[in-house]
Amino acid sequence: MDTKNYLKKGILSLCVASSAFLVNEAKGFTPLTGNSLALAQDNTLVKTPVNYRSNRPEKQERLFISKAVENEIARVKKLLTNAKLAWMFENCFPNTLDTTVRYRKTDGKDDTVVYTGDIPAMWLRDSGAQVWPYVQLANQDPELKAMLAGTIRRQFKCIIIDPYANAFLDPHDPEPDHQWMSDLTVMKPELHERKWEIDSLCYPARLAYHYWKTTGDTSIFDEEWLQAIALVLKTFKEQQRKDGLGSYKFQRKTERASDTLINDGYGAPVKPVGLIASSFRPSDDATTLPFLVPSNFFAVSSLRKAAEILATVNDKPLMAKECSDLAQEVEAALKQHAIYNHPKYGNIYAFEVDGYGTYSLMDDANVPSLLALAYLGDVDVDDPVYRNTRNYVWSEDNPYFFKGKAGEGIGGPHIGYDMVWPMSIMMKAFTSRDDKEIQACVKMLMDTDADTGFIHESFHKDDPKNFTRKWFAWQNTLFGELILKLVNEGKTDLLNEIR
Repeated sequence: MDTKNYLKKGILSLCVASSAFLVNEAKGFTPLTGNSLALAQDNTLVKTPVNYRSNRPEKQERLFISKAVENEIARVKKLLTNAKLAWMFENCFPNTLDTTVRYRKTDGKDDTVVYTGDIPAMWLRDSGAQVWPYVQLANQDPELKAMLAGTIRRQFKCIIIDPYANAFLDPHDPEPDHQWMSDLTVMKPELHERKWEIDSLCYPARLAYHYWKTTGDTSIFDEEWLQAIALVLKTFKEQQRKDGLGSYKFQRKTERASDTLINDGYGAPVKPVGLIASSFRPSDDATTLPFLVPSNFFAVSSLRKAAEILATVNDKPLMAKECSDLAQEVEAALKQHAIYNHPKYGNIYAFEVDGYGTYSLMDDANVPSLLALAYLGDVDVDDPVYRNTRNYVWSEDNPYFFKGKAGEGIGGPHIGYDMVWPMSIMMKAFTSRDDKEIQACVKMLMDTDADTGFIHESFHKDDPKNFTRKWFAWQNTLFGELILKLVNEGKTDLLNEIR
């Protein structure tokens, strides 16, 4: 062999191998043994699929294992030819079970505490959303079904403890996080935080209804359910503010204006028009105008689900009618007070109103949001006002829409300027009727994971490696829910086309 050519090939091979290592190391992947990059005949660099290794905890370290979920992961992975997407699905879909679920029996009944991820507390909202996509598999796995029943029962217990609280502590936690006990409100030892948010009382009804319709199990609708729904009705009615400000107030000593309420802890004034006041948003930020429109829509649909359960399962026609009547009143008030005639978009839903004729036009990424109205089933996806609203919130006319080199989407004041929440991208995909739009959303989610294989709370519009919360189970499981939905709807080819 010609020595010059031999040396040339040797140096070239070394360069290729070094390049492979550097590219993979830069992306945070473990390099393959052998070449992960090769030279084509035209001397262009060709990359072969990277060996994505699971980022799940070791099996013995997982908090809850479901055979049905594991089977579903294996099934979907076989269908996905996009290696990174299959890897992300495997990491994300079971993340709630792997890392946040604490299942046990209390007084002989299923009882499940679900942490939100990196915060050792159970949010009624987050926990309801985190376990939601597993309900469809409950009939295939008795242990999964018991865990779900336990989550619902724990949510009812939480409401009974305090219907105004948003986050609760694990009663078995030896070192509970009591960092907010100094808040100026009626705190209890069982509470992590006491921010009044309408959706905290809606997610349990949504989850319980879905579980019942899927499994047929009515055992969860016992006396604790009846106590909880009675408190939901009482709280919603009190926060219609027809008879004064009500019993709830909240203040916190903080440098964050959105973490406390004005007017001695009661928030901004509202005119009683039938809507329900929410002191805080699903982001845990204070509302600017207390009639939070997406959450009022959520209250309507949740009350109607509760009414059906009460009438069908509990034989409580009077309480069922009370739920239905309140839902009808709030719905009528939304039609009268929540629609704004925008000069560019036509009739759209406002984000917040006060009953006096003041409108806040924006959207926040946290669900319930205006964008998520159709995802939650609160409005029809073809509702013309919703379609107009959807166009508005996904535009730079929404003050919390950010668009940059890395991606685009809706954020919110919780994290601040230029930070896009992947949750909004997922909501866009969930509510889309356009396959190309769905494909673009999934690709954006894949491209902004900062090569971690997980979905984060938010990322900077120009730099996905500038992100918040590396462990946020709701976002991870929601991504799994989206991919599973698309696969089950026959859109696997759409996913496999992503490059």
